[in-house]
Amino acid sequence: MTVVFLAALAGASFGALTVAVQWGIRRGADFEAGALVAATIGVVATATVAVPAAAVEGVDVVALLPFFGAGLIAPGASQILLTLAVRHTGSSRVAILMGAAPLISILMALLLLDETFHLSLVIGTLLIVLGSIALVGKRARLGRAGRRGAVLALLCAGLFAARDILLRGAVRDDDVSPLLAASSSLLAAAAFILVYLLLWHRERLRAGLLRAVPAFAPAGLALALGYGTLLMALDRGRVSVVSPLNATGSLWAVIFAALVIGRSEGINRRTVLAALLVVGGGALIGTFS
Repeated sequence: MTVVFLAALAGASFGALTVAVQWGIRRGADFEAGALVAATIGVVATATVAVPAAAVEGVDVVALLPFFGAGLIAPGASQILLTLAVRHTGSSRVAILMGAAPLISILMALLLLDETFHLSLVIGTLLIVLGSIALVGKRARLGRAGRRGAVLALLCAGLFAARDILLRGAVRDDDVSPLLAASSSLLAAAAFILVYLLLWHRERLRAGLLRAVPAFAPAGLALALGYGTLLMALDRGRVSVVSPLNATGSLWAVIFAALVIGRSEGINRRTVLAALLVVGGGALIGTFS
């Protein structure tokens, strides 16, 4: 039950993250600088909790390297793609499209981690995929920019699936505090995004950061909570259970978007149906696995 709660809380946090990114963009802040701000605030928030205990117990730097590597993938590269996807498609649609991540995660976990196969995994995963299809089935509503955002969101899903496999393998083999591991991953993400901005957007970095800090601070807090609870869940449970439950972020993204952004987000019955399918699949996996 602890694993289910932590995975679902991670999903709610990541659902809030996509809405927080959209909120920051709508405040006129630079979305790429915002990705750096979110990752940096995430590092500070998780490290504030994790470092005191680590200072007493000691830190095995070598054991943290896999988490650092996973952070380069997601939320490093994925955070840039996520902000671009939200900009083109909207936070609720991006969150639901990223519901494809559990399908990829489960297949990779069955193949690479020798996790147990269950019929509930298949049925739950199919519900998640159907939710994504229900969202994008009406292509005319998305337009060219929307389709571009959908592709970016699916790329994010693939990166998140790869991250889950790397993190599960790391936490299974090493005795590392999940919050310290989250700090390492977010530090790697912040470093990746900073290098990206210095190479391609150096001229507007300072001005962009000044405006992005207040706009993307909520996104940073959501990112910290999401990664902290995700790693605690992976430390206790299987990828094939945690990843689909993490996909309940789709429903939370729809709810938060309706509350924070409102009608301009374009939420309708089709969007809600897609979110419910995704969440139903995640709930099925969590209940019977």
